Amino acid sequence: MNRPHARIHPFDCQTAAIHSTRGIFCNRTLNLRTIRAIGYDMDYTLVHYNVERWEEQAYEATRLRLEREGWPVKGLTFDPQRIVRGLVLDLELGNIIKPNRFGYITRAAHGTQMMDFNEMREVYARTLIDLSDRRYIFLNTLFSISEAWLFAQLVDLMDHGILTQVPTYEALYKTVRHAIDTTHMEGELKAEIMQHPELYVEPDPDIPLALLDQKSAGKRLLLITNSEWFYTRFMMRYAFDRFLPKGMTWRDLFELVVVSARKPDFFSLRAPVFSVVDEENGLLQPYISKLQSGGVYLGGNAGLIESSLALSGEDILYVGDHIYGDVTVSKSTLRWRTALILRELEAELECVESARLQQEQINVMMETKEAMEAELSALKLDILRKEHHYGPTTETPEAQLRQRAKQLREELVALDNQISPLVAEDSERVNPYWGYLMRAGNDKSHLTRQVERHADIYMSRVSNFLFYTPFMYFRSPRGSMPHDMPTLEIPPSPHLTPRPPTLS
Repeated sequence: MNRPHARIHPFDCQTAAIHSTRGIFCNRTLNLRTIRAIGYDMDYTLVHYNVERWEEQAYEATRLRLEREGWPVKGLTFDPQRIVRGLVLDLELGNIIKPNRFGYITRAAHGTQMMDFNEMREVYARTLIDLSDRRYIFLNTLFSISEAWLFAQLVDLMDHGILTQVPTYEALYKTVRHAIDTTHMEGELKAEIMQHPELYVEPDPDIPLALLDQKSAGKRLLLITNSEWFYTRFMMRYAFDRFLPKGMTWRDLFELVVVSARKPDFFSLRAPVFSVVDEENGLLQPYISKLQSGGVYLGGNAGLIESSLALSGEDILYVGDHIYGDVTVSKSTLRWRTALILRELEAELECVESARLQQEQINVMMETKEAMEAELSALKLDILRKEHHYGPTTETPEAQLRQRAKQLREELVALDNQISPLVAEDSERVNPYWGYLMRAGNDKSHLTRQVERHADIYMSRVSNFLFYTPFMYFRSPRGSMPHDMPTLEIPPSPHLTPRPPTLS
């Protein structure tokens, strides 16, 4: 979803109230003053793409590759609304699912067809999603959207006996994954983007300013990307150089540039490193000693970064968009501090803001519903005790209690008929199929749980740092528990009498 981007004035950001869409949200306390180096991913972090156009191009390139190999994919088209980050592919059943933070399924589709509640419950009633199970593929990044939608469409073709090239849904996914990887490796997709960057790249003029602030404040900036050198150089020139002071280029911002990093292995293995000694032609030479300030390197590993900078662990903040490849492994293996870029968060927060009055209306109605349900439960208990002649109960006649219970049931049905369309409308504001990115029904989504576990802070853009300065002390909010919430106050009923704590 494209939105106009108003450039942040460097002085306004010191005093203006921060709109929620440009906030930085803190899971674990982080003092930027103690951070000595900040590493950045490039794609969807420092360089943001038009997601729909990029993923459509990736989808079409992969579809054409499969068509040339004899697959029945002619006529398939890309639909950017049907897949969002944070969903999970079930390779055993050919399903796409949305779990909540506990792993329970809240929405599901088989292939391209959404499953109704009863069907979903029948399939997943005894299933908890465990991402360590190879059966499940978590969609970590925006780059996953095209492959997941193509997978869903091919599941439909398999079910109808049109596609017979592979025997299982898992084999189908592996074929799609391989086709997309091959498309990227052969460079046809990136060649198209470099030829027409204005169609695919959405420059943010405030990101260079945010990095200039950090560098001026003494932070040592690093660029660590899986992209190749020629593509990295082109994209960074296009996205950065025009917004920097005269005579300055993107290279002046970074103490170290690492390309073809092979994350997440970069953070856990000890791959060799090569120095790019001829930047115009990409000439390489093996390099095993300390990395030099201002150098460009291919491959290598995070341990070499730490030893070259004489830094480690909590000295370094790494900023990326891939939950596993950028954030999870750097946090769990090296204890680097982590920041996650969730570009979709901006649209989600705008929807939350626009729905605030309606959400308040839903909350008031839900409070009324809870009070009515509590009264109905008390009435049912009174009726039960009168029927079986035990325990304290009200003097109100049983017939009158039953009449009141009947009235409450009718009122609850009427109230539900008012609440249901409001809740449905609210859940579909961001995406009509999967609802809010960070929610799963009334609970947090599985994506949100991953963000909470692995990202110290998260935000929609790198330029959100401008609102906070390089000296910000981010403090996580006090964790809340269900028992922290106020107890529901049940209004007194004329039919009920207070009960003693024990039976008489």
